[in-house]
Amino acid sequence: MLLVGDIGGTKTILAIYTLEAGVRNPIAEQRFSSQNYSSLVKVIHEFLQKSPPSSSISSAVFGVAGPVINGEASVTNLPWLIKDKEIQETFGIPSVTVLNDLTATGYAIPHLKGNEVHTLHKGEPHPHGNIAVIAPGTGLGEAFLTWQPEGYQVHSSEGGHSSFAPTNPLEVELLSYLMERYEHVSYERVCSGIGIPNLYAFLKESGRHPEPAWLAKRLATAENLTPIIVEAALASDESQRAELCTATIDLFISILGNEAGNLAMKVMATGGIFIGGGIPPRILSRLKEGRLLSSLQSKGRFSQILQKIPVKVILNANAALLGAAYYGLHQLKLKSN
Repeated sequence: MLLVGDIGGTKTILAIYTLEAGVRNPIAEQRFSSQNYSSLVKVIHEFLQKSPPSSSISSAVFGVAGPVINGEASVTNLPWLIKDKEIQETFGIPSVTVLNDLTATGYAIPHLKGNEVHTLHKGEPHPHGNIAVIAPGTGLGEAFLTWQPEGYQVHSSEGGHSSFAPTNPLEVELLSYLMERYEHVSYERVCSGIGIPNLYAFLKESGRHPEPAWLAKRLATAENLTPIIVEAALASDESQRAELCTATIDLFISILGNEAGNLAMKVMATGGIFIGGGIPPRILSRLKEGRLLSSLQSKGRFSQILQKIPVKVILNANAALLGAAYYGLHQLKLKSN
């Protein structure tokens, strides 16, 4: 049996797979609110109380939202330190692998089905070309894939923490606003679940758009502002829609497109750009309108190259879990052979 986890700042999903049932049929799966636990070990303990005993698990793979060095990972937006050896010793699991969550997502990409992605731009993909992955969720994850004789190899990245580079006067003003509040303004500060409230505050405090009283009341008592902002940007009922929120999401989309284009150029992603994370599927209707592609492809002399690169949105919310499972089951097959 294979224990698999997708660990993020908001949620943690654990599942158990077998070679016989395959990667699409976990024999157990459970979702946890990460903030309610002090460590991944605590979550695993609770999960295994209702699942097969740890003695029957031969290996484990965890996709973690944070940098992984020598089998250890600090979750970027959660005070957890995850160690492969600690999990191995605590639960008696012979083999434990810790991957960056975008690395895990990358392993899922070659296996995603047609209904698990939405194509924003068909482009002209190069066979076996490099693939870029960018995923705004609680934070901003990035990774890329390169072709090897045995298939695609996934490479982790912490590009989401690189310095935010504005591309127009509004974004220059945004950067100046945030530089007064943060020691370092990264793309994650403006292009993620934790970044959307920063965009909202900037647009409100700069006086560009008024904040409706009903919206201010909702936000005042909310622990997480982002879902409310997104909801008020997309509401079909005009009485529940706020221009301030619409402008916030438009700014978010422009920045996302720009950074996706940056990543594509850095790794020459002629095989395509895949946009994952929890936010893009929720705002898919707005992504289809063209603002993202326009920002992504506006790279001066290299715009023609960007126009040939396919752009797709990952719709499968469990892509990281799926990729970690593919990776783990593949390793089990190699051992069994």
